[in-house]
Amino acid sequence: MPAVGGSIQSISIRGRVFPVASDAEANKKLGGFENEVQANGDGTARKIMTRVPWSIDGLQIEINDDRADHEFLQEIADSHDFVAITMDLASGTTYEGTGTITDEIQSSSQNATATIKVMGPGSLSAQ
Repeated sequence: MPAVGGSIQSISIRGRVFPVASDAEANKKLGGFENEVQANGDGTARKIMTRVPWSIDGLQIEINDDRADHEFLQEIADSHDFVAITMDLASGTTYEGTGTITDEIQSSSQNATATIKVMGPGSLSAQ
């Protein structure tokens, strides 16, 4: 079976579904560990494993003022809790995790979109 790329279909944040712009170039990081190798004086080395959160950035989502989408997203960012987040890909794969919105949330009045980044603890997993 060939690899399938393409538009992200949608992302759901705390149960609210947001369509994603068809030309958005989002990047996902599954979480887990990032590794570094540090040398020892005798020529051997150590593997340093640092745990990192999962993330999805570059999500350009539709903002509907009638649904108060911008306010909803800011409420998630302001909350102390992590929420359920799922992302449906063009390949048919769905990824899910718990997380929050990071960075600032700016809504474009011209395009009715906002570009967001979401991150969370643990790993983002395919369903």
